[in-house]
Amino acid sequence: MATSLILPRQQLREFLVLCKPRVVALIVFCAMIGMFLAAPEIPPPALVLAATVGIGLVAGAAAAINCLVEHKIDAVMARTRARPLPRGTVSQQQTLLFAGLLGGSGLWLLYVQVNPLTMWLTLATFVGYAVIYTVLLKPNTPQNIVIGGASGAMPPVLGWAAVSGDVTANALVLFLIIFAWTPPHFWALALYRKLDYAKAGLPMLPITHGDDFTRLHVWLYTILLLAVSLLPVATRMSGVLYLLSALLLGAVFLGHAWLVWRHYSDARARAAFRYSIVYLSLLFFMLMLDHYWLLAL
Repeated sequence: MATSLILPRQQLREFLVLCKPRVVALIVFCAMIGMFLAAPEIPPPALVLAATVGIGLVAGAAAAINCLVEHKIDAVMARTRARPLPRGTVSQQQTLLFAGLLGGSGLWLLYVQVNPLTMWLTLATFVGYAVIYTVLLKPNTPQNIVIGGASGAMPPVLGWAAVSGDVTANALVLFLIIFAWTPPHFWALALYRKLDYAKAGLPMLPITHGDDFTRLHVWLYTILLLAVSLLPVATRMSGVLYLLSALLLGAVFLGHAWLVWRHYSDARARAAFRYSIVYLSLLFFMLMLDHYWLLAL
């Protein structure tokens, strides 16, 4: 009897989990913001769709490779031991093949339907996350989040390049915002998941330098983030609407960071981590809203 090429629904769901869909959703969202900010008017829908799908596919492939490389680490951490590879519902060979097909399809789509620059930048981002961060930085240095944050900060640059065919200073401003956002976001998580990371043998900052040092740096990087978030106003990429939003959102983030630093509890670190995702999403949304509001004036 011929083997069916249709995967069972449960198997499809396992492959979807490998792609870390919530992380990819945030990546795609930031890339789309870059697309809309790069254009004086709404960019062509077909281009936006092709760039969004292509970037999303490559991001999903990078996430699957991350799961493959870290499957033994994931198996000992409470937060990740339910992933498909530690449970054995997907094999390493299947994961590698899946990631190759997904990433290859995304890169091909970007090259053919968007532009070669976006494809090469997306490939570099894939290598930065799946290889440089996952294989080299994460298991070897407590600065893994800071250095590796460069690949995580690329999505709006990819979106910008997709529409404009170029990388301008304003695209790099968007990069800097996510680059400054990454340390307080992940260190808040590392604080309340410290025992998990210690069990896995990963040199996260709370383990190598202690809680007090990490909590202070959550506060300091949040101050830096607030300053960097005002760069779009300084470069005249945005106006008053974004300025007020950035100040309000940043003030709330500073409040969370202050509590993590001076009055720590796992619940407060968890709240800071969750708010950081809301913060970035709203900040970029208000940046786009301000962009089109200014064009309408």
